[in-house]
Parts: sequence; structure tokens; C-alpha cells
Amino acid sequence: MPETAKTEAARNDVVPTGVASSEVAQTAAEFQPYIPSERTDVAEFTPKAIGIGVVFGVIFGAATVYLALKAGLTVSASIPIAVLAISLLKKLGGSTILENNVVQTIGSAGESIAAGVVFTLPGFLFLSTDSKGSSFFEYWTIFTLALLGGVLGTLMMVPLRRSLIVKEHANLPYPEGTACASVLIAGEKGGDLAKIAFQGVGFAFVYALLQKIVKLIAETPALVTKQTNKFFPSATLNGDITPEYLGVGYIVGPKIAGVLVAGGVLAWLGIIPLLASVVPPDTIAMQLVKLGELKSITSPGSSGGWDPVTHTFSNTAVAIYRAYVRQIGAGAVAAGGFITLLKTLPTIVAAFKESLSSFKEGAAAVAQKRTERDLPITVVLFGSVGLVLVMAALPFLPGTVFGRLLLGILIVVFGFFFVTVASRIVGIIGSSSNPISGMTIATLMATCLIFVGIGWTGDVYQPMALCVGGMVCIAAANAGATSQDLKTGYLVGATPRAQQLGLMIGAVAAAIVIGLTMKLLDTPTEAMRAQGVEHMIGTAAFPAPQGTLMATLIKGLLSFNLDWQFVLVGVFLSVTMELCGVKSLSFAVGAYLPLSTTAPIFVGGAIKGLSDYMAARKGEHVEESELGPGNLFSTGLVAGGALAGVVVAILSVNEGVSAAITKLSVEQPLHHAVGESGYHLIGVLAFAFMGFVLYRISRKPSQA
Repeated sequence: MPETAKTEAARNDVVPTGVASSEVAQTAAEFQPYIPSERTDVAEFTPKAIGIGVVFGVIFGAATVYLALKAGLTVSASIPIAVLAISLLKKLGGSTILENNVVQTIGSAGESIAAGVVFTLPGFLFLSTDSKGSSFFEYWTIFTLALLGGVLGTLMMVPLRRSLIVKEHANLPYPEGTACASVLIAGEKGGDLAKIAFQGVGFAFVYALLQKIVKLIAETPALVTKQTNKFFPSATLNGDITPEYLGVGYIVGPKIAGVLVAGGVLAWLGIIPLLASVVPPDTIAMQLVKLGELKSITSPGSSGGWDPVTHTFSNTAVAIYRAYVRQIGAGAVAAGGFITLLKTLPTIVAAFKESLSSFKEGAAAVAQKRTERDLPITVVLFGSVGLVLVMAALPFLPGTVFGRLLLGILIVVFGFFFVTVASRIVGIIGSSSNPISGMTIATLMATCLIFVGIGWTGDVYQPMALCVGGMVCIAAANAGATSQDLKTGYLVGATPRAQQLGLMIGAVAAAIVIGLTMKLLDTPTEAMRAQGVEHMIGTAAFPAPQGTLMATLIKGLLSFNLDWQFVLVGVFLSVTMELCGVKSLSFAVGAYLPLSTTAPIFVGGAIKGLSDYMAARKGEHVEESELGPGNLFSTGLVAGGALAGVVVAILSVNEGVSAAITKLSVEQPLHHAVGESGYHLIGVLAFAFMGFVLYRISRKPSQA
């Protein structure tokens, strides 16, 4: 059916800029999605789309489990799945943009839930021996907590969708969600738009393979002053120079990227050099022992490379970050999240009232536009109550019936709070940088304080606290991905109810495969069993760094052994930022994350700022649409980098393939030829070239 010129013209303005700017005049009332709400003849929630979405969810979920256990990292799934869906469904007889959106919505649940599970539930293995935490690290416990946490994250986003996705449309860019919408729209339109987007995918994929497999490009070039430097000891300037970070930075723009990197600058070029000047190495090492990062002060190791003979660290900056700055950052994130919740509370209450009003109207609710139909608010209410009752009824979860009932209530309360915070965070900086570990730390602190208040301080309560932290972490991780998916759906004109049902299906599929994958990877070989090794998780093969940290915090809190002074420093950092008129949550996230994450994002934002400045200087119209060439190419960078990360993660599962990949590395020959500094310089030049290409493409006339 041919489309009118008016509809086509409206489509050319459908996707807002990735920059949260007051200059964006488009309001929710004026917004027109790619597929108008009046169109009900476009296939969407079809068996084909559901089946392929489940397959992608299983693949990405398993890959994420491996990658997170191995390195404590995850890769975003929505955009890669959208790219794959467009290509695969074309070969299966074609598809609509709404079917492609359902595929990426279902598939993305696997990655997000897997991240939440792996960052917390391995902590069962590291709790005190008397807590018998390892007895809860079983398939059915993992499956249940993953499923309930994933469903909770989706349920809590139902009443929040209207306030955060619709009403905050011009203020929260949701970079991966808008980028994913651009991919879907470009794939649907074809022509030059698709060409630019997929040029970015190809460029990033080749770049990432050269970086991750061939090792021609250094992954994290760094400039670190020596600890013996009299003027500025252990100051660090580094960056994970990946295409996905550069793309995200361009999408979020210079203002957000600047506030974000400011927190990292304070941490790595302010706090860490200060502490390096005044805190003796032995004291830092004792703090790492206390946190479980180091076995003992007489044992070598830890992330900072402690040497007990010389009483020095090979990397003092990393040691201080692990010992002190992460706790400061966690306190800042918790305070920034609480302040954000207070600011958002009126909007949230209004959204709930609107949802309840729709329910009371009954027949009138049926007459809603297709793009405004959510799951009924009763599903959220009864689902939350059902979650509490299921928690209380299952005997293989830790605690008594009464204890599990309290756990369920705490999970719903904290889940709602941090789902709101997570959605706000990813609306600013994207799911890839969602600091769910910081929010989980805050949850564990609050839970353990409640336990202490009612006298639950024995080792037996440690697994119960981890259940709360684990499910809230899973819910927050899934809520972040859900928010991006709902933003994508809002832009392309999807039916929210179809997406929400798809996310439930994705949660079930993900929970099944995540539990199986974790138990498989945790199985030691016969040789290791003979040496007394019962679990692979926790060994050098799968260190599970976040799980270790969560267990350490629980043990410290319930034994009254937590460093509140560092947490409170973080709290007042956020308060200071608010008093200065700066949004504290973005700054706090920057302080919590390594500078290596925020610095390349800032470079992307700076390129966007430079491109806009040059356009304004020459009197050109500054392209505000995500369908502009710069944003399209950035979308491709994010997609290509993430795709390459997943491919490498899947290939690395097989030892033979992993060994073959290692043989392709040219890192050692390059080190011998040009030295470490020269190797890092090659990486910086490659990243600069990618930035130059992005800038040149952004200056091309828009094809939208």
C-alpha cells in the first residue's frame, strides 16, 4: 500500500537526537512513530519473530555468562540482534520492522538477565563456610532467581514506561534504544541510510577483530605516572578504545559525556594520586585483604599486583581504586540514585494514577491507541504479590518461610527503586555502562542494615541477603535493557504490550540457559577434582570478580566490619554536585566506572560537539535526527563492536578454537619491535583514525 507524502515526511523526523538537550522541541504529543498508531495491519507478534528471538536470547545469554565470569564484562545485545534479525528474516521470506523489533526485544533479555545473574549469584560460593552458601548454588535456585528477577524488572517498567519513555522522550536519549531504532528503520528503508549504518557496522567489526583477535590495536592504552613520582604519583589516563564506546559517546553528545568523564577525572586524576601520596602500600594491601581482593598481606597477587617482598604494587592506581574508590563510587551512585528518585517521584505517581485510571475506565482503555497499550496495571500488582508468595513457598531458597516472605517484600521494594534508577541511568549513558554492581552494593547495604536491625547477624543470613541483592541486580539489569527496547518500540511504532509479553518470554528462555551454562562452566575436570577443586568459578579460569565483591560486602556488613567513611564520602560527592547544579547521578556513575570506560565515550561526545560547532559556524542546519549520517555511522560502530565481542566470546568457549585465536595475535612481536609505548601509540592512532572517519561522515549532508 503506497504511503502518503505527509506520512513519509513525518517519518523523516521520527527519531530524536541522542543528545539530551532543551533545544529538542519535539513533545510527546507531536511525536509520530515510524509505523503510525493507526496502522494495525503490520505483522508484529508472530510465531516466527518469537521463535527467532528465543534462539538469539539463548545464544547471547550463554555468551554473556562466559564473558562475565571470565572478565567481569558484558556486551550489549539489542543492536547486534536487530542487525542479525534484519538479515536472517529477509532470507526466511521477509519481515516487517515490528517483527524485527520483537526479535531484538526477546533476544536482548538473555544478555541483560545473564549479566545480573553472573555479577551476583556466584557470591554463594564465596560466603562464610558456616553459611553453607555453596549449597544454594544449584540449578533450580539459579533458574528461579533469574526468572523472578527478570520478570520483576519487566513488570516494574510497565507503569514507568509512560513517564520515562514517553513524557521524557526529549530529555532521555536512551542511546542504544535510539540507535537500535535507527538500525531497524535504516534496514526497512534501504538505500543510503542502510548503507551508512552498515558501513559503520563493517568498519567497527573489522576494527574490533583487529583489536580482540589479531591484537594489532591495543585494547587499553594507558599513561600512568610512577608511584615514586614526587609531584603526581599513580595518576592514570587510559581508555578502552573500542568502536562501541566512541559510538555511544557521539550519540549521547558532549554535555552528558563531559559530566560523565568528570567523575572519572576526579577519581583517577584527583583522589587516587592524593591517596597514593599519603597512604602507605601496606595499609592499601590490608584494605584489599579486608575486601577479599587479596588473600593475605604476605601473599602476592590482587588486581594491583602486590609484592609482599618489596611491599609495593605493580599498579598502585588500580590497587587504590579497588581498595577505596569503588566504595566511594558506590556511595555516590546510591545517593545520586536516591536524589534522582525523589526528583522523579511526582512523575512516577502521576504515571501510576494514569495506569489505574485506564484500568477503572475498562472499555475506554480498550479504545487506546495501539502504541499506548501496556499490560494492565493489575498484572503488575498481582505479579508482585505472586512473586512474594512464590519466594516464601520454595523450600530450596535460603531461610524460613517467614524469612523468605520478608525477602520477597524487600525485593519488590528495592526492585522498584533501582528499576527506576537503572532506567534513568541507561536513558543517559546506555545499558553498556549501567553500573548495576553499584546499585547492587547499595541494595546489599540497605538489606544488611535491616537484618542487623532485627538481629539477623549470623552467618546463616548471608545467603538470604545475597538473594535480595541478586534479584534486585537482575531486575535492574533487565529493566535497563527493557527501557532501551521500549524506547526502540516507541520510535518505530511498536505495541508496548507485545514487547512486554516478549520480554517475559525472553526471561523464561534466558533463565533456562543461564542456569545450565553456569553449572556447566562450574564443573571441574577430573584432574582438578583430584586436587580438591570443587568449583571452577572462583579459580583463575573464571574468577567472577563481582560475585567475590558482593560476598565480601555481605560478610563485612553482617559482622559490623564495613568502611562507612568511604561510602559517606561518595554520598557527599553527589550532594556537592547537586548543590552545584550538576546532575549527580551522571557524575557519580563516572566516579564509579573506570576512566578507561568514560574517556573514550567523552571523545565520541567531543566529536559530536565539534561537528555541531562547525555546522553552526558555517550556517548549516544542525541535524537533530538519529537518521543523520553521524548518528547512523555511530549506530553502526556500536553494533559492529558489540557483534565482534559476542563472536569472540562464543569462539572462546571452545579451548581448541581459543588456542587457534591466540596464535593469530601479533601483540608480542609488536612489543618486541616498537616497545610497549609504541604498541599503545599504534592503538591511539587507530582510535584517532576511527574518530576522524566518524567526524568526516558526520559532516556529510543528511540523506534523511
